[in-house]
Amino acid sequence: MDVPEIGIGEVVRRSGVPASTLRYYEERGLIASVRRQGLTRVFSVGVLEQLALIAVCRTAGFSLDEITLMFSPDGRPSPNREMLAAKADELDATISKLTLMRDDLRHAAACPAASHMECPSFRRVLGQV
Repeated sequence: MDVPEIGIGEVVRRSGVPASTLRYYEERGLIASVRRQGLTRVFSVGVLEQLALIAVCRTAGFSLDEITLMFSPDGRPSPNREMLAAKADELDATISKLTLMRDDLRHAAACPAASHMECPSFRRVLGQV
């Protein structure tokens, strides 16, 4: 069975990932072209799923080295459940910290203290930085 192929221009159009980034991901071993047509890289249509996983992982804060571990040796997406759970825990901690900071900033913005430096909430924010 033949696997559908698409050129790099079509990958760029469908994924929104710039060609320079595709070339960099290929250099890093995250994706692989199946052949070249002249100077143009040609990919399996499965590269779109790979790029979607890379985008989700990048948004979540995974490094490219960590993302490499999210693929099986044949290049198919195979997310590591432990890494996903650990990143979710990390995001929960970040969300909690940012929520507290947001609440303190909102309070400081409306605080009746004569100076922000006299506002306990604002001083707490300064201590978090």
